[in-house]
Amino acid sequence: MEIEITHLFISSGHRFAGRHGKGPADFSMEAKEAIDCVAGQGIVGDRYFGFKENYKGQLTFFSLEVYSRLCERFDERDKGPDVFRRNVLVSGIDLNDLIGKRFAIGDLSMEGVEEARPCYWMNSAFCEGAEAALMGCGGLRVRLSTDGALSLGSHQLELES
Repeated sequence: MEIEITHLFISSGHRFAGRHGKGPADFSMEAKEAIDCVAGQGIVGDRYFGFKENYKGQLTFFSLEVYSRLCERFDERDKGPDVFRRNVLVSGIDLNDLIGKRFAIGDLSMEGVEEARPCYWMNSAFCEGAEAALMGCGGLRVRLSTDGALSLGSHQLELES
């Protein structure tokens, strides 16, 4: 199936993780045209690279369609998709369909592990009500099986057996 990668992001530090009661840290997401991924480690240059063994969020996906629905629902036009802190924004697929499946985009193989569940920070990052609105469609967390790269544009997503 064909998908479109519309945005790629990395961040060198954690804006929200470990910040309960402290407010967000000053680590923005950096837009990229391509990212390099390492099996079992994550995205080169990202805050979760080598985070811990077998980490289930080595790469995270978010849906452009979900982002667009949220903007419409909350009449929000000033926040970009980077506020959700996911690495890869895609169009053309229901990400929940990839939970528990192995798949490849180009030469990069991975396994969909679980939904990237929203947390209370979404209400301050996007708008009040975003956490509840994102339940069940917060994105996809994956483990990388091979080294490879992702770039902006149209790609074939192949399910692996």
